[in-house]
Amino acid sequence: MICDNIRTGKNGHLYFAGQDTVELAAKYKTPLYLMDEDKIREKCRIYLDAFEHFLPEGSRPLYASKACSFKQLYRIMTEMGMGIDVVSPGEIYTAKEAGYDLTGAYFHGNNKTDQDIAYAMDCGVGYFVADNMAEVDAIEEQAAQRSCIQNVLLRITPGIDPHTYDAVSTGKVDSKFGSAIETGQADEITGYTLTKSHIRLCGFHCHVGSQVFEEDVFERVARVMLEFVRDMKERYGFVASQLNLGGGYGVPYIEEDAGLDIAEKIRSVGRVIADSCREMELPLPAVMMEPGRSIVADSGMTLYTAGNVKRIPEYKNYISVDGGMTDNPRYALYRSSYTCFIANRMDEPCDMTATIAGRCCESGDLIQRDVKVPSATTKGDIVAVCTTGAYNFSMASNYNRIPRPAVVMLKDGSSYVAVQRESLEDLCRNDI
Repeated sequence: MICDNIRTGKNGHLYFAGQDTVELAAKYKTPLYLMDEDKIREKCRIYLDAFEHFLPEGSRPLYASKACSFKQLYRIMTEMGMGIDVVSPGEIYTAKEAGYDLTGAYFHGNNKTDQDIAYAMDCGVGYFVADNMAEVDAIEEQAAQRSCIQNVLLRITPGIDPHTYDAVSTGKVDSKFGSAIETGQADEITGYTLTKSHIRLCGFHCHVGSQVFEEDVFERVARVMLEFVRDMKERYGFVASQLNLGGGYGVPYIEEDAGLDIAEKIRSVGRVIADSCREMELPLPAVMMEPGRSIVADSGMTLYTAGNVKRIPEYKNYISVDGGMTDNPRYALYRSSYTCFIANRMDEPCDMTATIAGRCCESGDLIQRDVKVPSATTKGDIVAVCTTGAYNFSMASNYNRIPRPAVVMLKDGSSYVAVQRESLEDLCRNDI
């Protein structure tokens, strides 16, 4: 199995987080998001322990909210002692409603509105990651109105190619995010920000992309960013106290994907930072990273009920399910790979190749092509899609006016609803 929280039971059923997925589907109905709370906490501990042992004092992992955001996740982050990053007023509001201390939050985004900035300040968000000069001006204005000093990091584009999907690559010079070192704009925005009387510039942020497996990406990024820190010290006398390297460690979606030893990767990054700071005669900055996918992806699984099983002799087979691109748009967006199972037929030979198709009125509404399944697969079977904890619930929509699924948390052999299933009434709640 691609993850150690997945196994086949003696009854021939798929088990996730120690629980029978067929029974969970019967209890909570489908489509259904499952989240392994124990696995989420385990992943948080891996980051927290690695940061404590391998990175400078004051360093902290920040959970990337965009991967998956609902109140219970922020309660878990509070209990685990994790920081968070947020990218919208909606994520800020959700965290606030969950009781998260927003002084530990970092607010991202390439186009924060004046209203966004005002709301974040009123909520007590600790840090803004400013993307451009116009935003620096807006933060200064809002902070001046409140007679406060706002902590800010500047988003810098290091020009690193992470060798990942273009759609999730963010560190290149021509990215929509941040100010590029290569063009001189990073230098310019640093000097400009230092003139502001209501902004405390704490350091720099970068993010090179998502689903990164390359061996040395974060080591290269750390080196480039520290060279920039050194240059800003020499040019402006500014010494960055924080360096945020962003997120993006990859996770296995299929057997061919390589697993990563996160602790060892962080050890390697820490070694580069320590050596580089020593060489450049820089004080060690507190280091932040923003794991999202690598915390929640394999903590998630989606269950569907099979409907029509369409066999086209000598051409193709389809298994249609009661969900699709409304609860998982990633195949339609990226052609993302997934591991899929027929949860109630795990002990049967997979002697048929089929495409898992969604229910939407779109030919591109597919979950996965060319999946090996038992030829006896039929209507009413439970289809399980693994590693759906990241960018599934958070990207879900009501396309075709389809309600979004419930989220059920699995913990210590029990289960509970964290997000209720949307009703048909919910779909019209804001209609006039």
